[in-house]
Amino acid sequence: MLKLFWSGSVSGKKNVGFIGLGNIGKPMAKHLIGEDFQLYAYDVLPEAVAELVALGATAAASPADIAGNCHYIGICVRDDRDVENLFYGEGGLLNSAQPNTVLVIHSTVTQVGLLKWAADGRQKGIHVVDAPITGGASGAEAGTLCYMVGGDEEQLEAIRPMISTSADKVVHAGALGTGIALKLCNNLITYAEFAAMSEATRLAEACGLSADVLREVGKSNGVINEQMHSMITNRNKLAAGCNDEQMDQYMGPFGRLGRKDLQCAIDTAAALDIQLPATEFVRDMIEDVFVNKA
Repeated sequence: MLKLFWSGSVSGKKNVGFIGLGNIGKPMAKHLIGEDFQLYAYDVLPEAVAELVALGATAAASPADIAGNCHYIGICVRDDRDVENLFYGEGGLLNSAQPNTVLVIHSTVTQVGLLKWAADGRQKGIHVVDAPITGGASGAEAGTLCYMVGGDEEQLEAIRPMISTSADKVVHAGALGTGIALKLCNNLITYAEFAAMSEATRLAEACGLSADVLREVGKSNGVINEQMHSMITNRNKLAAGCNDEQMDQYMGPFGRLGRKDLQCAIDTAAALDIQLPATEFVRDMIEDVFVNKA
């Protein structure tokens, strides 16, 4: 049975690490600060770490510093390249983490990358588990995220106390790699719906209909959910008061993230000899959708 060999602080708390303190990672990590855990935090931006230190976390000098102090490390960085940079090299986690350490990847990455990192970790006695989330920054702040975990039952139970601090739902997707596969599939649906809703709203308004009527009918047959309506409404309200440059500043990052996430799904499918032509089409237009140009 997998058992975490806890390193402890002088206060008797269990040491846990977290790397990647962006708009989702930081609130996730914040929930680990409390009576049970001593959080070791690292980010390339010192100000992100400083905010958590003010709440009781310990600033780590490097990922290797976290690995030397913690057997549980959550990772919430942008993409495959960022994970690769964290895992490999002289100061990489695979060369600095202690045996039986669990590296939990919350990032949206490719399944082929995840399986490679896990295989390399096994050779050193290190566990890699995929546990991406849905719920966004607001869910991370509120502690209402849904985690999709890929790994065996023992690995799930080993990480459950930590991920539960920011979750209201934990789904065991299945074996290693199925957590990220579930996230990619969920993202695919979300972005495709967003693109379709954007075009439907534009057509409805051009035909003299209000977006509220479209929403009423869509809700009655289950086609439109509250989240999708909110996304379109908020984007349109923002667009009404912004020029193109401001829209790119506010919404552009979300569009670029959407393109990256959809590319992860396409790359994962390609590794399985599956083509996703509709997903490729949405990938190519999603940035324009977010800035209200499509």
